[in-house]
Amino acid sequence: MSDIVTQCINKAQPWQIDVCEKLRTMVGQTIPGVEERLQYGKPHYLKNGHYAAVIAVAKAKVSFMVFNATDIPEVKGLLRALGNGERKAVDIKEGQDVDYGALASILTKTTTAL
Repeated sequence: MSDIVTQCINKAQPWQIDVCEKLRTMVGQTIPGVEERLQYGKPHYLKNGHYAAVIAVAKAKVSFMVFNATDIPEVKGLLRALGNGERKAVDIKEGQDVDYGALASILTKTTTAL
């Protein structure tokens, strides 16, 4: 894990730091050899040089976005499409239960061909 990414995450609220660390761990376990870097002020994750995911911390949420998700269906209230649907995002709010296993499954599907 990147120290620069850790420093960035540690500027967030305590609940957001917890969510981000769980997402980082899940990404690392799901994508062997994943590259973590800070880009545009956000943690980005690459597999074989291709974008796989990004974590974005906002005032009242943490967003987890996956790339290459055209074939992943939207789930109302959970997984929303961005742009042309090639990217999908989950918004996590304070106190919300997060199914990290489901997110790992989505990430596995979106990164298999990378």
